[in-house]
Amino acid sequence: MIINYIGVYGICIKDNKLLCIKKVRGPYKNRFDLPGGSQKESEGLTETLVREFQEETGCQIKGYGNCRAYDVFVEESNRTVHHIMVFYNVDINLEQQDTISEKLEDELNDSSGIYWIDFEELDINNSSPLILKFKQELSNDKGALEKVVYKNWEIL
Repeated sequence: MIINYIGVYGICIKDNKLLCIKKVRGPYKNRFDLPGGSQKESEGLTETLVREFQEETGCQIKGYGNCRAYDVFVEESNRTVHHIMVFYNVDINLEQQDTISEKLEDELNDSSGIYWIDFEELDINNSSPLILKFKQELSNDKGALEKVVYKNWEIL
């Protein structure tokens, strides 16, 4: 069975570190991930970006740009998720970030908090396919536009 999932995600970089969340449920549980998620009914892509980013990080987006889309196939035990991801580069108010708790108490989102992680520390052992795809983009890998299939995906 293949399940299609479309999500909108914000990419924020500061001092060669990526703003990540840590997932608390789902196929990317206990992995670093990009803040974002799925659209609500009648919601545009940028509306989803702004809402989901704030829900998962507590940060407000000041600006966004460089929209692009990728996809991966994540094969779990009895299903395959075709994850279509729309990325935007985002600017946030960094002064505001200092006042945000490392743990977000909102039970409606699936983030346990925000983390600034060095790119070198992010790999298949601790990151979601979204971050792996972004790292592929950063490395100017010509295959970044092609789908990636993760067979026997391990939920941590």
